[in-house]
Amino acid sequence: MDIIQDSFIRERLDYQPIIDRSPLPALDNTRLIVWPVVNVEYWDASRTMPRQALPAPTGQGFIPDVPNWSWHEYGMRVGFWRMKRLFDRYDIRPTLSINGYVCKAYPQVAQAARDASWEFMGHGYKQMPTHLLDDEGATIRDTIDEIRAFTGKAPIGWLGPGLTETADSLDLLSEAGIRYVGDWVVDDEPCQLKTKNGPMVAMPYTVELNDIPIMAVQHHSGSELWTRVRDTFECLYHESDERIKVMAIAVHPFLSGAPHRFKYLEKAISYLAGKTGVRFMTGEQIYHWYTS
Repeated sequence: MDIIQDSFIRERLDYQPIIDRSPLPALDNTRLIVWPVVNVEYWDASRTMPRQALPAPTGQGFIPDVPNWSWHEYGMRVGFWRMKRLFDRYDIRPTLSINGYVCKAYPQVAQAARDASWEFMGHGYKQMPTHLLDDEGATIRDTIDEIRAFTGKAPIGWLGPGLTETADSLDLLSEAGIRYVGDWVVDDEPCQLKTKNGPMVAMPYTVELNDIPIMAVQHHSGSELWTRVRDTFECLYHESDERIKVMAIAVHPFLSGAPHRFKYLEKAISYLAGKTGVRFMTGEQIYHWYTS
C-alpha cells in the first residue's frame, strides 16, 4: 500500500529543483507576492469537533461539544469582523477559503467578503476530512454550486479541509472546473500537478505561516505568527532579487481573531504593506498571472 501511494503522489508532481527553473514572468515592480487567506468554516455540532481547545474532564469527547463548538463560533461572531476591518484599512482583498455551507449558516460573513470583492476559494462543504465523505465528487459539486449561487461566480481555487485529499481528489476537482489547489505545500512558487483532465496549479499555500499549526497544534503564543512572517519575508525578499516569490499567510477567525493574538496579525500586515515591491494578490490573480 505504501509503495502504491508513493507512486501515486510522485506521478502527480514532477521534481523540479528551483535552481533549474526559468524565472517567473515579471510583474510591474513586484518582487514578492503576498497571498493572504482567511479560512471560514462550518463546524457541525452533531459531529465530533474538528479541533479542541478544551478536552472533556474525563478525556473522552462528547456530542454536543459545547465549549469547542463555541470556541470556533466566537471567530464567526467576533474575530472575522476584526480581520475584515484590518484588511479594509489597507485595501487588501484576501482569498476567502470557505466551506460551502457557510453561505447559508453565516450569510453576513459571506456577504461582507463578497461585497468587498474577496476571492471565494472552495474549502469543502462542511469542515470534515475529505476521506470521510460518502461521495467526494458530489460534495465538490455542492460546494461549487453554493458559492456560485451566492456570488454569481464559480470558484477556480480549492483547499481541502485540513488540506486533505484522496487519490481521486485532483481528477474530481479538475473535472468540476477547479484550476488551482492549496493542499500541496511544496514550493515558494506556483507549480503544476497532473490530472486526468489536464494540469492543475499547486498554489504555494502554507503550514508554516498558518495559525492552525502554530497556535492550535504547536501551542505557540500569538507573537510567533509575527516572528515567522518577519523572518520569512526577509529570506524570500532577499531571494526575490533574482526571481519573484509568493508568500502565503493563512489565518482563522477563531485563532488570529482572538483579542490576545490579533495585534500580531495587525503588526504582520502593517509590516508587509509598508514594504517596497510587495503586492497583495488573491489566489485567482496569482493563477492568471502564472498561467499567462
